[in-house]
Amino acid sequence: MNLLEDLKFRGLIKDVTDEEVLKKAFEEKSPIYCGFDPTGPSLHIGHLVPIMILKRCQEAGFKVITVVGGGTGLIGDPSGRNSERQLLTLETSLENAKSIKNQLSRFISYDDGKAEMVNNYEWIGKMNTIEFLRDYGKAFQINYMLAKETVQRRIETGISYTEFSYMIIQSIDFLKLYQNYGCKIQLGGSDQWGNLTSGIELIRKTTGNSDAVGVTVPLITKSDGTKFGKSASGQSFWLDKEKTSPYELYQYFLNTPDADVVHYLKVFTFLSKEEIEALQQKVISEPQFREAQKVLAYELVKIIHSEQDAKDAVMMSEVLFGGDVSKLTYDQLLICLKGVESIELNEEKPLVDVLIDLHAATSKRDARELIEKNTYAINGVKVSDTNLVIGKKDAIEGKIIVIRKGRKNYFLVKIV
Repeated sequence: MNLLEDLKFRGLIKDVTDEEVLKKAFEEKSPIYCGFDPTGPSLHIGHLVPIMILKRCQEAGFKVITVVGGGTGLIGDPSGRNSERQLLTLETSLENAKSIKNQLSRFISYDDGKAEMVNNYEWIGKMNTIEFLRDYGKAFQINYMLAKETVQRRIETGISYTEFSYMIIQSIDFLKLYQNYGCKIQLGGSDQWGNLTSGIELIRKTTGNSDAVGVTVPLITKSDGTKFGKSASGQSFWLDKEKTSPYELYQYFLNTPDADVVHYLKVFTFLSKEEIEALQQKVISEPQFREAQKVLAYELVKIIHSEQDAKDAVMMSEVLFGGDVSKLTYDQLLICLKGVESIELNEEKPLVDVLIDLHAATSKRDARELIEKNTYAINGVKVSDTNLVIGKKDAIEGKIIVIRKGRKNYFLVKIV
C-alpha cells in the first residue's frame, strides 16, 4: 500500500479539505508542513501524532517544513479554549520556540535540505498594521470569520480582537510557505480545521490557485473517552526527559488497556501492518503476557529518546518488579520510585520505628508481627529480625534505602 493508504490504515487522517487535491499532492510529493506554537518549553505526547506523520512523509521522499510559531504564539490560538490565553512575552515565546526546535530535530532530519525549520516571527514580527490590513485582512469577510466554529464557541463568553484575528495571522504562514517552498499540504490537529481552511482561502484569493489542501489528524483518546497522554492524577507526559523520564513514559504505555493498544501501535510505531496484526492476535489469545504493550512502550521510548533509554527503562521495570533493587543506581531508584512515601534519616534507627514513620506499619506491635512474617524487604532482601537497626551502612551508594512491603508497596529512606 502507498503512503496515503498506510496513513489511513493507521487512523492518522481525520478530515481533508479536498480528497482529490490531497491525492494529487501526495503523488507529486508536495512539501508538507505543520505548525507548533511555543506555548510552553516542551511538546507533549499528543504532538507526537503529527510529528509521526511528518517523519513518515520525510522517509517517503517528501520535503517537510516545521513552523515554530514564535509570532503566532504571541497572539494566542482560541481553538479548543473557552477563555483568553495568557499572553506570552516576546522573550518567553522565542525561548520556548528555540527549545521546541531542538526537540523536533530529534524526529526530523534537517540535513541536505530534506526539511526546513522556520519561525513565523520572521515574517509576522516584521509586518506593520497597514500591511496586515491591506494585504491580508482585506481577503477575509467578517461573516466568514464569524462562522468559524472556534469563534462561534466564544461569542457568548467573549473573544478579543487579538484572538479573533488569529486565523488570519496563521493563514499567512500557509501562503508564505506556498509561495516560498511550493508547499501545498498543511497538517494540523482536529481543532485546527478553521485555521487550515482560512489558509487555503488566502492562497486562493492571493494567487488564484486551488491546489492547496488541509489535513487534520484525529484527537487521540482512550477507549473509555478520557484524555490521552495524562496520568490518573492529571499529569501530562512530555517529550522532554527532564519533565517526563523515559521510565515514566515506558510505564505509562506499558499500562495501556487491551482495548487501546492496537490503535496506539498503528499511530505511534513504525511496525508493519503484518507485525501489528500479529500482536493484535496475541492480545486476543495471550492477553496475560501483555506482549503488545511491551512492544508499544519500548518502541515509543526508542523513538522519542533512544534505544539505550528504552533498554534502560525495560531493565528498571523488570528489576523493580522482581524486587532486586540493589541492581539499580541511586538516580535510577529516584526515577523508578518517584512519589512514594519517604523519610530522611541522619542517624541509625530501629527498623520498627522507621516503618511507623513511613506509615508502613500502624504500631510497633504491628511492625514486629509483620517483620516476623517476612513481609518487608530491605534493598530486595527479606528481613525477619525485629531488633534490626538501619542506617547509612545499609544504603545503596550510601544515599538511599529501599523498603518493600509485600510485592508492590515501596518506601524510601533517604540518608542525610
